Amino acid sequence: MKILALIPARMGSSRFPGKPMAPILGKPMIGHVFERVAQSPLLTHTAVATCDQEIFDYVESIGGMAVMTSDEYERASDRCAEALLKLESKYQIKYDIVVMVQGDEPMTHPDMIAEAVQPLIDHPEVMVVNLLGKIKDTAEFEDRNCIKVVCDLNLNAMYFSREPIPTRCKADSVPMGKQVCVIPFRRDFLLEYTRLAPTPLEIAESVDMMRVLEHGMRVRMASTIHDTQAVDTPEDLKKVERLMQGV
Repeated sequence: MKILALIPARMGSSRFPGKPMAPILGKPMIGHVFERVAQSPLLTHTAVATCDQEIFDYVESIGGMAVMTSDEYERASDRCAEALLKLESKYQIKYDIVVMVQGDEPMTHPDMIAEAVQPLIDHPEVMVVNLLGKIKDTAEFEDRNCIKVVCDLNLNAMYFSREPIPTRCKADSVPMGKQVCVIPFRRDFLLEYTRLAPTPLEIAESVDMMRVLEHGMRVRMASTIHDTQAVDTPEDLKKVERLMQGV
């Protein structure tokens, strides 16, 4: 199978402007993400999808692949769909699977690609997968930057929210899970996603996957054994730097 990893990244984050180029241990965050993802042996290609020349130039300077996209997207998945078509046209290739890895996940482990892709390989009916991580403590459960997810008994997502779900009063007796932004799509389904109208809960929660659920389709979750920490704020950046130093 031909598998493409795409890392969407832009400088205009409302919560942390310039985030992809913020240094961690002397290297821009987007460099850490690119290098870690590219180590996965499953991948045919790894590329950064961006609307910013600064990010594009940096990725190319480290020998990476980058593709320029429109600056009008609200959703990372839509940006990745444009990048997919541009890369297929440029390299005369058709990919089978597109793995979206958010550019604010500098602790991504290469094995997380395999964890996320395996359900697509094993189950032809699965169109999109999200990695499922464990919520460590109450602070993370309450953090609006942490996207919580509740699943059915077959590990299909039922709902994603920035609010604490499931209910706090039963939080000790049911699993508390979070979305880890390693998200493989079947190629044609990613393109179908971009043709679906944005949905009310997608907009309210600011979560791409709600568009899939609101249109009546399924999102399969796949548990990861790896601990990660996304960077949403400057405080997160300091925490990740400490974690990556082993402090």
